[in-house]
Amino acid sequence: MMRGGNREMRRMLDKMGLEMKDVQNVQEVIIKTDTKEIIITKPSVTEMKAKDNSIFQIIAESYEERELEVPIFSQEDILLVAQQANVSPEEATNALTEAKGDLARAILLLTTK
Repeated sequence: MMRGGNREMRRMLDKMGLEMKDVQNVQEVIIKTDTKEIIITKPSVTEMKAKDNSIFQIIAESYEERELEVPIFSQEDILLVAQQANVSPEEATNALTEAKGDLARAILLLTTK
């Protein structure tokens, strides 16, 4: 990680309007996808702040991956399946779970019973 030693890099970031700083005392970072969580304990985190957003760099010495028992589906996916198969959002969620997130398969499961 850069800690002040790389002046050229910092000058370049300044010219681009980016402010870079270390985020202190980070205990844990969790990245969640629809099927798993990645848990990073005590990472080094640097934030590069631009005018409208921030870029976070996370450096992990180790991490743990956990598969989610129940996948998380977006509200749009659930509503699309419910509309296409003419079923309730609960039924659509169950079909998406059974189809492991495959929208077309979930719709087929609901419409070919």
